[in-house]
Amino acid sequence: MFQTAVKILKATIGIQSNVQEMLPFLPFGVKLESLLTDFHRVEQISPCEGLNGYISIEDKGGDLAYEWHDDRVIFKGPFSRVQKEASDPRYTLWGNQGFLYRYVLYLLEKKHNIYNFHACALYQEDRDTLYVIIGDAGSGKTVYLLSGLEKGLKIFSTETVHFQMDEGNTIWYMGSMVDNVRYGTLIHDFPRFLPAGDIPDQQTQWQNKVAIDLSVFCTQKETIKNPQAVHILFPRIEKGFERSLWNPIKNNRKVEKMLFDNITQKVAETTLLYDKLTVLGLDRRGLANARLQAVKELVGHQTIAEITTVLSNPKNCWGNVLQ
Repeated sequence: MFQTAVKILKATIGIQSNVQEMLPFLPFGVKLESLLTDFHRVEQISPCEGLNGYISIEDKGGDLAYEWHDDRVIFKGPFSRVQKEASDPRYTLWGNQGFLYRYVLYLLEKKHNIYNFHACALYQEDRDTLYVIIGDAGSGKTVYLLSGLEKGLKIFSTETVHFQMDEGNTIWYMGSMVDNVRYGTLIHDFPRFLPAGDIPDQQTQWQNKVAIDLSVFCTQKETIKNPQAVHILFPRIEKGFERSLWNPIKNNRKVEKMLFDNITQKVAETTLLYDKLTVLGLDRRGLANARLQAVKELVGHQTIAEITTVLSNPKNCWGNVLQ
C-alpha cells in the first residue's frame, strides 16, 4: 500500500491506496478545483497511528462503493479510471467540493470543536475588526472581498471561515487565500484583480471562473482571539440598486438558525462524486447539538458588534461602515 498524510488547520488525516496515483499530489496548485480555495494550507505530514481520521482507496473492478468504520473510510472500485472520466474535478475525493473537503469540516468539529462558515472574511487591522460575509454562491461574497481589498482591508479568508469558542473566548482561524471568481465580475467591476491570460468572450464571461491567488493581501495574523469587534453580514448584491441598505437582525433565535444552517450545510448534504457515487452527509446528532451551542455562544459574545443583512450594488456594498 502507498500512503501519505495531510494536516489541514488542526485536522490530521492518513491516506492510503493500492495505487499511488490515487494519493493526493501535493502541493495543490492555484486552480478551480484546488483545496486551496477552501483552506489556508494543506500540509503533508508523516503517516502514522493516532491521526484524527483515515481514508483508504482500494482501486479495483466493480462498482464504486464506500464503507464507514468510526473515523476510517474505505473507498472501493475503479477510482483511477473514473478519476480521468469525471465531468467536474471539484466533485472527486480531493476536489474542493469533494470528500476530503467535507471530511476535514467533520473532523474539525468532532476532534477540535472548530466550526466552519461558508463565508469570506476581511480584517481591519487598525481597528482590530473582523468582517465575516456569509452566503451561498452568488450571494455577493466575492464583491465584498474584492471591494474590501480596494478599501484597504486585509484578507482573512476567501471561502471558509473557522471559529472556536474556548472558555468564553472567540478564536478565529485564517482560511483560504485563493478565490474562484467569475470573469464578468473581474472585467466589469474589479479589473485590477484580473489575471493575465486569455479572456472568455462576452457570451461566456459570466459562466466561466478563474482561480486567483490573493495571498499578497492577507493579514499577518493567522489567528485572531477576541477581536475588538466582529461584524457578520448576509449580503445580497443587485446591480442597479442605488443605495446600501443595512438591516440589523435583532431576533437572536433567527440569527442562530441562519448561522447554524450555514455551518451545517456542507457537513450534512449528500454529495455525488465522479458523477456516480453518492456519499451521504457526515453530520451526527451529537455534532449538531454541539454546533448549535457554539452558535448560541458566538451570537451572545461581547465581540459581536452587529449581525445584519445588506442589500446593495457592487460599488457601494460597504456603505459607511468603514468610515
